[in-house]
Parts: sequence; structure tokens; C-alpha cells
Amino acid sequence: MKKRKQSGHPAEWTPSSREWTPSNREWTTSPAMLTCDICGEDIMFEEDMKTHLLLSHLENDMHCPLCSLSGVSYDELCFHISSAHPDEQDQACLTSASGCSAETHSAVMESEEGRTAPQLLLTQSCTAGDTCDGAGAVTPTAASGVTTDAVPDTLSRTPESGGSSPGETLPTTSTLITQSAKTRLESVRLCDQDNNGMKSEHSKAKQKRLSSPRKEKLFSCPMCALVCSSSFVLQEHVELHLQDEPSAEGSPGADLKLAKRLQTEEEQRRWQEEAQQEREEFKKLQRQFGLDGGGGYCRQMERTMEKAVARGLMAPAEFHSRRAEMMESVASGVDDGRTRTQGVVRALYEYYQTERRDCVHVWLSADTDHYCSSAGDKGWGCGYRNIQMLLSSLHRTDTYAPILQEKAVPNITQMQSMIEGAWKEGLDPQGASHFNQRLQGTRAWIGATEIFTLLTSLGISARIIDFHQPTGPGDTHPRLFDWVKQYFCQSNRSSRVPPRLIHTQLPPLYLQHQGHSSSIVGLEQKKNGSLCLLLLDPGSSVSDTRKLLSRDTVSTAVRHIRKFPGSLKHKQYQVVVVHGVLSAQEKQNSIMNSRTLRAERIP
Repeated sequence: MKKRKQSGHPAEWTPSSREWTPSNREWTTSPAMLTCDICGEDIMFEEDMKTHLLLSHLENDMHCPLCSLSGVSYDELCFHISSAHPDEQDQACLTSASGCSAETHSAVMESEEGRTAPQLLLTQSCTAGDTCDGAGAVTPTAASGVTTDAVPDTLSRTPESGGSSPGETLPTTSTLITQSAKTRLESVRLCDQDNNGMKSEHSKAKQKRLSSPRKEKLFSCPMCALVCSSSFVLQEHVELHLQDEPSAEGSPGADLKLAKRLQTEEEQRRWQEEAQQEREEFKKLQRQFGLDGGGGYCRQMERTMEKAVARGLMAPAEFHSRRAEMMESVASGVDDGRTRTQGVVRALYEYYQTERRDCVHVWLSADTDHYCSSAGDKGWGCGYRNIQMLLSSLHRTDTYAPILQEKAVPNITQMQSMIEGAWKEGLDPQGASHFNQRLQGTRAWIGATEIFTLLTSLGISARIIDFHQPTGPGDTHPRLFDWVKQYFCQSNRSSRVPPRLIHTQLPPLYLQHQGHSSSIVGLEQKKNGSLCLLLLDPGSSVSDTRKLLSRDTVSTAVRHIRKFPGSLKHKQYQVVVVHGVLSAQEKQNSIMNSRTLRAERIP
């Protein structure tokens, strides 16, 4: 803009003075009023505006009205609502009443000390309700504080009147406003591009957080299945429950009755859960001990052979052949001998005659055959196999052979039938009740009491010795080893100095612990006085047991049957020992005493 000196009153416009004074009259702009975009309050100066924002609208106080987001600025809140809640937002409530964008306000509302008059007019007109186009030009409306009538578009002055020369037109106020706004917005865009490039990484992370809806904590009703989004809604919902109660209104004991009812329901629910858990645990125990009705020896053998046929390990013809042999053996009641190994104790006697010079004494039981578990009783038949070992020894002993009606060792199904017959005679009624009077067709585990019941029904005197707790360091049972030594030493009481190797005519001992059983067929005593048991385990296969019969492998096989005190660390052990023949009267007494079956406890 050029300045001209006229003969009359000169026309001057000074940006810093914020006033324009033509000739013979003066027009002065009032200070611009700043409007708070948050609450709408009008404030005079920018410093007062900053103080107002700091005291009244802290950044941490901004929160989303549609979710629980807080601690963000105004612009961030606007971005969050437009991104996370596009359906619920009302953009007109968040933007200023002028309709200008946030960038236009930030570009126009600068420090008052550095603003020119056109910039000030732009701020005033936008604040008053004018609209802005995309380039930043202002279109005045009827509600604007400054109109085109207040400031003329053209100021043509003659030299005499203090105006411009003829034909020269001064720039209008609207033109000044448009040019200044365009220049200002262009500089703001350049600055914003630089700032955006420097803060792009931080903005992406923050925008991602603002654009995602806030995850709300859910609250479930204690009286129904409703889930509420806030604690206040839950409180009102529960109060509705209480109002629906018939005795809730006007009754001082309504809360107490409600509490008792809720407590009763909780106790019933807990009892039902405990009862269900007990039933499941009982079913597990039934499956573990073979009382779940899943079939006995024959059914398990058939399933095993069917799996072998399905895997191609057995031909269908062999399956039918072996199944027929099994049914024939079951019908006869005599073991087929497939799992038997004879001559084991005799092989041990020959081994100790030439080897084991470190042993001071060795005691061996009477000749005993080893019986191992088969596919039909794997996992539950160890008790029956130990009965077979014991009966094989009794058949070879002159004292017990005459009273045994069965001249051969019975099979598992026959022994189950024999135990059921003993229960019918009145032996061990508690054990019979435990098994529901039935063993045949089941995979039920048997223990020391069933062995005692079977031997008593056969007329053989037996005792149960219970080593109910450890008696040595490290949960060992040295008293058990000492008792076994006393049992084998009774065969040679006449001689003062027992020989090094003693082959007695005593039956083997049945040894039971939790989950498994085996047979004691001998005892070693070392030079240092330590004792070692010789055990035949039904879990040992036929091939492993037959290694005791070969001179080339006997020294290695003996290591597997030798058990030192450190190898027996179960909490409890029970031993069944045979010590004579019962008369008819003694058998009846044993049947009467078995109603309350008691073991001899050591210690």
C-alpha cells in the first residue's frame, strides 16, 4: 500500500496502532474478544485465555462422554470421538459456533501483539458467526460484527478532499482480510508439515490408542445372569431386584431373609459340587481297581488280541485259535502255563554254591515257579500271580500237598471263583462287601486279606504281618528284613552255626505294598551284616526270568531280584506267611475271627 501526502488532512493507517483515521473523522477497532472453544466464555486477552484454560480446563480433566477415556487434550478428544464413536458423535457440539475448522482457529488466534488489522478483523468476523471457504476467505453474514457498510469497498478521493488521485482505487477491507488469511494459513500449513514430520511416530501410536474404543470393566449381577457395564447401573439393577421382593417394602428383616436365602443357595451349590466331585473320584477309583464293569481277564485278553490284529501284528486265524485256547483253559480252571518259569529256586541254589563269596549266609525257600502277568491281567493281576507262585511251592511240600484238592495251579478266573466261595463260607465279610461279593468278570485288585481268605478256605493256616510304618532312616524298614531272617532261620535251629547256603522247605512269603505285590524266595546276609531280599516279581517277563536258568546270564539276572533296604521305601508293607495246616475246628475258629480281621502289627 502506498502512502500519499495531500494538501488536506492526510489519511494514515498504522498497523501497530490498530486504528485507521481518514480525514475529518476517526474509526478505531475495539480489542478482539477471544472465545473459549470448550465452555464458550468470552475473554479479552490471550494471556487471560491461557490462564482460563489452565485453571478451568486442565488437559487431564478432558474425558470422553461416551466411554471412560480421560487425560487427553481437546484436539485429541475430538479425534477420539470421531474415530472410536462415529455413530454417536455430534460434530457440531465439539467444534466452535463459527463453523471454522480447528486449523483455521489455530492459524488465526495468535498473539495479539503481532497481528495486523485484517487478521484482527478475520478473527472478529469468524467469531461472530461468519463462514470460511477452503482457501481461508471469509464470507460476511448478517450477524457479523463488521459489515461491508461499515467499511466502504472503494475509497475514491480527490486531491482536494484528501483522497487518491482520479482513477486510483484503494484496496478494500475484504481484500485485505482475504490476502492476510491466505498468507497466514499457508505459513501455518508449512509449519504443520514440519511438525508432523518430526512427530509422526508419536502421533501414530497416540492416534491408534485414541481411535480404539475403551475396554470397559463388566459387573455381573449376584442375583441373576445380567452383566452391567458400570457399577452404578449394577446398583440400580440390584435395587430393582430388591423392590420386586414381596417383603422388601416396609419389612425391616427383608435384607436378613435375602442374605439367608442367598447363603442357603450357595451352600446347596457347594454341596452339589462336592458330591459331583466325590462321584467322579469314586469312578476313577473303580476304574483303577477294576470295579467299573469293564470286563475281566477274558475280555481284556480279547481286546488286546483285537488291537494286535488291527495293527497287523497277528493274523485273524491266529486270533481265533488263541481265543479258543483261552476259553478252553478258562473252562478247565487250570493255568495254561504260558507265563510260568520252572526251576528258578534250584537255579539260584546252584549259583550261590559257586558264586557270591561276599555272602556269609544265604537262605532259599522251597522250589517255586515264577508266574508273570499276561495280556489278560496286565496292570491288575499281580496278586493272583503271587498266589500261583505260593501254590506251586505248596504243591511240592509234603506238609501241604495232601490237603490241596486241586493238584494243579488254578488260573485267574478259577482263583476268583475260589475267593468268592470263601466269602460264602463266612470269611472276611467286610472284604466281601467291599467287592460286592463278586470278583469274576472284573479286574479287581486283591491284596493280603484276599490271600489270607483263600488259604484259610483251603485249610492252610496263615498270618498277616503288618509293617505299618518305617522303622529306619530314610523311610526304610529294617525290622521287615530282620523278621524275614527269623522266618528262614527257623528251619535249622538244631545247628549252632548255620551253613553258608541253606535250601529250606519253607514256602515263599507274600509281600504286599501299595499298588503292587511280589514273593520273597530268599535272603542274603553280607559280611558287614547287611541283609538283602530275593524277590520274584510278576512284572518280570518270561524272557527276563529265564536268564536265571542260564549260567551265562544268571549273575546279571540276580541283580534284578536282589532288594536292599534302600529299595523298599513304601510307607507300609504287609507279609502273608503260611505256618501249618488247620483242623476242622481251627478252620471254624478262623472263620469266626475273620469277621473282624486283624493283622499282627510290627512295631
